[in-house]
Amino acid sequence: MTTTLVRRHLPNPPTSHAAEPDARARDWAEIQERMLVPLYEAVYARLDIGAGTRLLGLGCGSGLALLMAAARGAAVWGVDTDERRLDLAHERLASPGTPRGDTAPPVPRLGLGGPKSAWVREAGAEAGAAFTVVTAFAPLPAPGAGPAVASAASNLAAAAALAERGGAVVLVGWGPPERCATSAVLRVGARLADPMCAPARWRPCGRDDLEELAGRAGLRPDGSGRVACPFGYADMDSAVRGLLSTGLFDAAERATDPTQVAKEIAEAVHPHQRADGTVWMPNVFRYLVARV
Repeated sequence: MTTTLVRRHLPNPPTSHAAEPDARARDWAEIQERMLVPLYEAVYARLDIGAGTRLLGLGCGSGLALLMAAARGAAVWGVDTDERRLDLAHERLASPGTPRGDTAPPVPRLGLGGPKSAWVREAGAEAGAAFTVVTAFAPLPAPGAGPAVASAASNLAAAAALAERGGAVVLVGWGPPERCATSAVLRVGARLADPMCAPARWRPCGRDDLEELAGRAGLRPDGSGRVACPFGYADMDSAVRGLLSTGLFDAAERATDPTQVAKEIAEAVHPHQRADGTVWMPNVFRYLVARV
C-alpha cells in the first residue's frame, strides 16, 4: 500500500482536541476497550473472582472489566476521572443483561474522581467491609517516568488503604517492546508531544518496574503473569480512532494538531495492515498481584 492509500484511510480531521470528547469515549467503549479482555479474564481466573468478592476498579473506563466481574458474581465499585466514559459505564452496567435478583451481587456503583476522592471512601463504607480486590488495569507508568510514578504510587496506596488485610491489588504494565507491536505507535505520540525532551519518550515497563511501584505504594508482590492482548481492527480508520481514544496521544495533539497526529499514527500502523485492510498488532501485557 502506498502512502497515498494510507492517507485515504485517515478519519476526518477533528476541528480541535476538545471538540469530540463524546466521540472519543464512544470509540474507547466500542473499539478499544475490548482489546484488554484477555487480561481481565486471566486476572479474574487467577484471583478466583466470584461471589464474595468486593472489587474496586480504578480507572474503570466504560465498565467492561466491571461487567465481567459482576457476571462472575462479584460486587463491583468503579471510579474514573473521565465523566463521559463513566456515563457509558452507567449505561452498560444498568443494561437488562446485568445479573439481578436475590442471588445476584449488589447493583454496581460508579463514581467520578480518583482513588483519593470522597466518593471512594463512601464506597468503602457502603461495601459494608473492606474491598477484597482493587484493580488498576490501565498500564501504569514505569519508575523512570518521574512525577507520574509518585502520583501513581500515592493513588495505589490510597486505594489499598480501603482493602482488607491480605487483599489483592492488581497493577498492569506493557510487556517487552519486542513483543508489543504497538510500541512504535506509542513512541510516535511521545515524540510529537515533546521532541526535545528525552524523558517524555514512551517506554514499556521493565522487568521489575511493577514490583518497584508496588513497593513505593507499601504493597507486597505476590505473583505476576503475562497475557497476550493483540490489538485487532476492522480497518485503518478504526485503528486510528481506537488508538486516539486511549488518551495516550492527547499531549501530542496539544503540541501539534489532531490531523498531524492521526496521519503519523496511520503511518506507524501501516506495517501491521493486512491485505484485506484489517489491522493486527500483537501485544503482551504484564500484570502483578500485590497484597496489602
